[in-house]
Amino acid sequence: MSARNRVVVTGIGVICSLGVGREDVWRNALAGTPGGAHITGIDIGSSPVTIACQARAFVVEDFVDRRLARRADRVTHLALAAAQMAVSDARLTISADGRDTGCILGTGTGGNRVRDENHVIMLERGVDRISPFAIPYSMCNHPPAEVAMQMGLRGPTMAMVTACAAGTDAIGTSTAIIRRGDADVMLAGGTDAMITPLWLAGFDAMRVLSHHEEDPGGAGRPFDASRDGFLVGEGAAVLVLESLEHARARRAQIICEIAGYGASADAHHITDPDPTGISQSRAMRAAIADARIDADLIGYVNAHGGASRPGDPAEISAIRRALGDDVAARTAVSATKSMHGHCMGATGAIEAVLTALAVTEGRIPPTINLTDLDPDCTGVDHVIDTVRVKHLDAALSSNNGLGGHNAAIVLVPWQDA
Repeated sequence: MSARNRVVVTGIGVICSLGVGREDVWRNALAGTPGGAHITGIDIGSSPVTIACQARAFVVEDFVDRRLARRADRVTHLALAAAQMAVSDARLTISADGRDTGCILGTGTGGNRVRDENHVIMLERGVDRISPFAIPYSMCNHPPAEVAMQMGLRGPTMAMVTACAAGTDAIGTSTAIIRRGDADVMLAGGTDAMITPLWLAGFDAMRVLSHHEEDPGGAGRPFDASRDGFLVGEGAAVLVLESLEHARARRAQIICEIAGYGASADAHHITDPDPTGISQSRAMRAAIADARIDADLIGYVNAHGGASRPGDPAEISAIRRALGDDVAARTAVSATKSMHGHCMGATGAIEAVLTALAVTEGRIPPTINLTDLDPDCTGVDHVIDTVRVKHLDAALSSNNGLGGHNAAIVLVPWQDA
């Protein structure tokens, strides 16, 4: 691969139920720490679902000034914090004019609490009492826009809204922007904060949430025969992506390389994936082809693992199609949503962080709560309960979202060649 096409990761910022910052999140992921718990601090009304994966350790005032903390939505608070941590981790100084640096963040729905609170105000107190910030702070583009304004970024900046594939698509699209020379640096990732009465009720109406209320830590059960859905998670992750030339010029410490990206659509159903896994496998194969490697170099797949009845078997089928049965059978697979929950537009970014650290350190975080493997989810090497030590030449992180959006990225260890 020519040097001009290489895009490297130089900084990581992440927040979820596993902690705040790469060290906390990584330590708890390797330990198989469950992030599910009964919801606290939020009025969830009469929701029949009372468990989720909250980012309990996140203190907004540690990252956001008091005025913005009061006015803006939690989705933006999380994004700003993750971006600040990523830039600090990368020891990156934004150029004075900011034109060489951009930001793409995935999100599912933007500022939910701002939107919901102002809707209640309109109904109860009248239209003239709605905040003038209701619209700008609830829009999906507010998190990346606010990051750009706070950090002085004037490169390509946008929101990626492809449901649960958005964080992965944001990283892949940012990689393409750097490759074609439209930016030297991109802050790429995702953010979401959907633990609200409306979203809990809406997801529950879809029959996609777990009801293991008696055991919230054990409720997320990807690939298990007893799975009954996911736990809603909240969080954000931002990766600092740079062209290799830019990273070398400033003597940055390189974490790993984004080698490939692929995307596809099922064109099948608004909620259920194509059960054959054909389109998901096309996204995976496209990412592998973009990375210019053979499929048998993929040693680990961080799976979407949404713990849905139709989704998990379809994803295993996709992995087997993409890699071939022989390679898939010896490829380590884990679903970290069993720990941090389903963080929607942020989930692909959080999982990309865990995959990046896996290829860097040769340690694979496990799937927890997998005690009775569904016979329809066999054919891969599931990493269950405990960390797996394994040298990785390449790893794949894959996500799919409502509407049939599929996205995958290939990450490889950094090699100065």
